[in-house]
Amino acid sequence: MHTVVFGLGKTGEALVRFLLDRGARVTVTDSRPADLLKEALERTRGLPVEMKLGGHDDRVIENADLVVLSPGVPHTLACLERAEQSNTPVIGEIELACRFIDDPVVAVTGTNGKSTTTRLAARMLEHSGRSVFLGGNIGKPLVEYLNENKRADVVVIEVSSFQLDTIVHFRPDVGVLLNITPDHLDRYADFDAYAMSKARLFENQLPGDTAVLNASDPMVARVTRGIRSRRCTFNEKAPKQCSAVVSDDGIVIHMPDGTEMAIDKTMVPLMGRHNLENAASAALSALAAGGTKEGVLSGIAGFAADPHRLEFVASVDGVSYYDDSKGTNVEAAARAVEAMDGPVVLIAGGRDKFGGYEALHEPVRKHVKALIVMGEAAPSILQSLGDLVETRHAASMAEAVQIASRMARTGDSVLLSPACSSFDMYENYAARGEDFQRAVGVLERKAI
Repeated sequence: MHTVVFGLGKTGEALVRFLLDRGARVTVTDSRPADLLKEALERTRGLPVEMKLGGHDDRVIENADLVVLSPGVPHTLACLERAEQSNTPVIGEIELACRFIDDPVVAVTGTNGKSTTTRLAARMLEHSGRSVFLGGNIGKPLVEYLNENKRADVVVIEVSSFQLDTIVHFRPDVGVLLNITPDHLDRYADFDAYAMSKARLFENQLPGDTAVLNASDPMVARVTRGIRSRRCTFNEKAPKQCSAVVSDDGIVIHMPDGTEMAIDKTMVPLMGRHNLENAASAALSALAAGGTKEGVLSGIAGFAADPHRLEFVASVDGVSYYDDSKGTNVEAAARAVEAMDGPVVLIAGGRDKFGGYEALHEPVRKHVKALIVMGEAAPSILQSLGDLVETRHAASMAEAVQIASRMARTGDSVLLSPACSSFDMYENYAARGEDFQRAVGVLERKAI
């Protein structure tokens, strides 16, 4: 079988090895030229793979039996649409991998909180005595599970809307939909199209499967109205069977067998109400996948957020600095602002996702004393929020941090939560966060 792999990133490399091991003839195509793929080309040197780099030529898929996309490759490319019209199957890595996996799968999606919830659910299952593979859109590609050739009791994966766009038969035993707010509207026709992409997580589920859903999100309710799987909900206002009630005091899980489990707020070592919601959804999904009450409680204890997710960086002259570079959309930034104690100097901006900044209006009014904008989206942010708070414009992260240090006072917090993607100035959100932390480090050294 001749298979064409689109994209030579981490997932593309894993796909190449997986396909070669199963006797496929493999061609790789990537829009980037060879000089930007030196490390990947070095790692795949010697493998019997044809490389077509520097663009996607229609001719590369003329004789393909199957086309497999890496997560970052839009399925709407003209050459892919033509391939589908000629009856050449076009699928994503998640779809390919799931066809070879018989083990139970927990899949987590949503606009915000995916990584935290996925990692926390995996940890709860591990603390319940279950062996776990953790991957998908976070960490290892799902196909890497098959390359490792060792089985787990449960496969726990984060799944993006882009990955769900290319599923056919993918069916998780437990599917988790955390929330749906405007995001990636630079890639989708409108908000409805994006929301329906998220809902595809449940389209192949059967009545014996479980859907963990946010009861307070109207768009989640709308797009999951007809699903066939058993519903377990969080953010319920009143107890229901298989549900979680989240309050300022913590979480109460109502089990299908009629018992309850309480998780006090002080037991969740993460900032913000949104992380109580993440913990509630992780608990419901872990329990549905065979976890225990003891494992859930033990898994929460000592859990730490990933880097660049409301990460405390330093305290300088009585001002706390937080790196939330992973706050790449407006709702995520709003939640980060609301999680802060005391007045906030907010650094925001990057590449606009065209979802508007209205969700930030109320958090900015209530919590933000000054706003510093940067990047391509700076004019749009200023137009939306400039009348609500004192604002400054910065040309670089170093300048933004310097301005913030002058505007902040003892007891304030300086928060980088961009509400935008990073690709105007940085390779990814992690590089942006690291730049912020370097700039804060300069302040620390000057303060000594």
